Amino acid sequence: MIPKTFREVIDLGDGREISIETGKLAKQAHGSVVVQSGKCMLLCTVVSNYKQSDVDFLPLTVDYREKFAASGKYPGGFFKREARPSNGEILTMRLVDRVLRPLFPKDYHAETQVMIQLMSHDDDVMPDAMAGLAASAAIQLSDFPFECAISEVRVGRVNGELIINPTRAQLQESDIEMVVGASADSVMMVEGEMSEISEEEMVEAIRFAHEAIKEQCAAQIRLSEAVGRKEVREYDQESENADLEKQIHEMAYDKVYAIAKAGSAKHERSEAFSALKEEIKASFDDATLEEHGELISKYYYKAEKDAIRSLVLEEGLRLDSRKTDEIRPIWCEVDYLPSTHGSAIFTRGETQALATVTLGTSRDASIIDMPSFEGEETFYLHYNFPPFCTGEARPIRGTSRREIGHGNLAQRALKGSIPADWPYTIRIVSEVLESNGSSSMATVCAGTMALMDAGVSIEKPVSGIAMGLITNTETGKYAVLSDILGDEDHLGDMDFKVTGTSDGITACQMDIKVKGLSYEILVKALQQAREGRLHILEKLTETIPAANADVKPHAPKMVNAVIANDYIGALIGPGGKVIQELQKETGTTIVINEDPVTGEGLVEILGTDQKGIDQVLAKIDSITFKPEEGSVYEVKVIKLLDFGAVVEYLEAPGNEVLLHISELAWERTDKVTDVVNMGDVFDVKYMGTDPRTRKDKVSRRALLPKPEGYVERPPRRRDGGGNRDRNDRNGRRPQRSRS
Repeated sequence: MIPKTFREVIDLGDGREISIETGKLAKQAHGSVVVQSGKCMLLCTVVSNYKQSDVDFLPLTVDYREKFAASGKYPGGFFKREARPSNGEILTMRLVDRVLRPLFPKDYHAETQVMIQLMSHDDDVMPDAMAGLAASAAIQLSDFPFECAISEVRVGRVNGELIINPTRAQLQESDIEMVVGASADSVMMVEGEMSEISEEEMVEAIRFAHEAIKEQCAAQIRLSEAVGRKEVREYDQESENADLEKQIHEMAYDKVYAIAKAGSAKHERSEAFSALKEEIKASFDDATLEEHGELISKYYYKAEKDAIRSLVLEEGLRLDSRKTDEIRPIWCEVDYLPSTHGSAIFTRGETQALATVTLGTSRDASIIDMPSFEGEETFYLHYNFPPFCTGEARPIRGTSRREIGHGNLAQRALKGSIPADWPYTIRIVSEVLESNGSSSMATVCAGTMALMDAGVSIEKPVSGIAMGLITNTETGKYAVLSDILGDEDHLGDMDFKVTGTSDGITACQMDIKVKGLSYEILVKALQQAREGRLHILEKLTETIPAANADVKPHAPKMVNAVIANDYIGALIGPGGKVIQELQKETGTTIVINEDPVTGEGLVEILGTDQKGIDQVLAKIDSITFKPEEGSVYEVKVIKLLDFGAVVEYLEAPGNEVLLHISELAWERTDKVTDVVNMGDVFDVKYMGTDPRTRKDKVSRRALLPKPEGYVERPPRRRDGGGNRDRNDRNGRRPQRSRS
């Protein structure tokens, strides 16, 4: 018997709907829902242990996976099973995690898992846009201590019209692609890319998305009430001691304020704060430390945060003595690495990124193989964040989710500046060598200069800046911080990164920690970010005003050619023999792709030696050479026969044609060598295809003057009247009569 189900429907306003259903699947999970739009179905389950973990943070795992069976496909590779998550899946996990995590109580430390699976795919529905809705809806059906319902939507803009959860086809025409996460009251997360839009346009898109999210949050609440809301579970909450908190505050606040106001460097400041903390802990006896050691540390960090925030709000000063809108000193350098195709260093304060550019063919494109999307990227960026960049030593266990997320943000910031007709595949690698505040934005800046150094004719340089916000809801005071430090990231109410050209925003990433942030403050913060972004852009263009006119001498040159489909096989040769030998002889890389629309062969030739590239082009011209009737060509004799000479077109080596003995001269020719010999070079006229032999016909005599008194011989008759050819109409020789 199929169990009773509960269902809520969300109307997207354009004929599309999203439904949330529960009661049929995964009933042993603490909460489970199926979210569906069209034929796309997501199953989300949530489970949280009832016992607190022995850690001082929330061990939350958000896992998003797309099953290949959902779209009727097999996993690629030898191992026919879904394995490690793809970059696309990891990016979706991060989007959901960033909105959920702040809504759990700070003292809730139970192991918690949110698992979202794509079970059925629809080409017209992008499933990641519904992942946040699915996660929150499942949590609403659980007994977790969770603050409020949230949701996430993707917003696009096509022909000036904003759209919620656009299709992938619509996104191709959209100048905005942004995911917004929010509760009914507050926007909490924004991430996306844009085509040089203004700050006001970005805020308008966020506002539009928030209105849709409010409806989705209301639907979750209706569903949970229909099922029956569960009582929030009890858990072991952290003990509090108001007297101890007050005591620590009095001991630490003024001293922290003084250290913060001194404007020292990162390590000096960190040592001073650590020494102060140890001094305060040393003032307590062993019994108190054993009983309240964790609370003492907690209250110290709270006092430290309060003091630093007060310094900013009251005096407009920051930890490194800068004003709120001041950018740290910047220095840049290009062409630092001699063997790369392009390189640049960007250093801003205590943050440094070294970017390299590598140019390649379409064979070097990054392949995307997901159940919901297949394709390839001819521009991609990898971001590395080694532990030494923050002065730490820790294990390296592969590429982290943070590295994938930061690299994706920088890639989205820069990809719009790559010309659509740029022939190369481009890979940027950013090595973060120092970090104290927004290495992802340093990556954008270094990446821009490295592209220009590599000779990539980017349309406009792009810069990026990380901004912060500190607010006091009681007094109404707030401060927007330009170019934030790492410490300011942790103690602030908003961390937002904005990239763009001089004409508008190209990408953004925001995490908003304060409730009810007004759109007016958000606009002001974005305007201040624009001023800082333009200041940084000036520093970049001072270092390298424009892209180099050409790629470096040691970098490969790329030449494209188009050949008819009929010639693809000839260029490849049997078993690839022709193309392999050609690559070996010329020192080039040759890639042939077939145009999916026209069927033509798209040939990419990559090589550092122009001579080798020219050889390949000559070979292609030779293979695809087709003479025009009536045109004159220079030829060379390469073989002598009794009935003519085999000649080779000099402009298309390898292309041969028979020059018949009758076409050598106007006079009767008994021997070919009476007129031409091996190696002779002369002109011939292409006469088209001989209708009788169906072979190409060329003539030397057609270019020579007729001898005086020359009489053209009459053509041979085929009617048997006095003609040597006495065959009858059926091709049989007539029989002689016998008398």
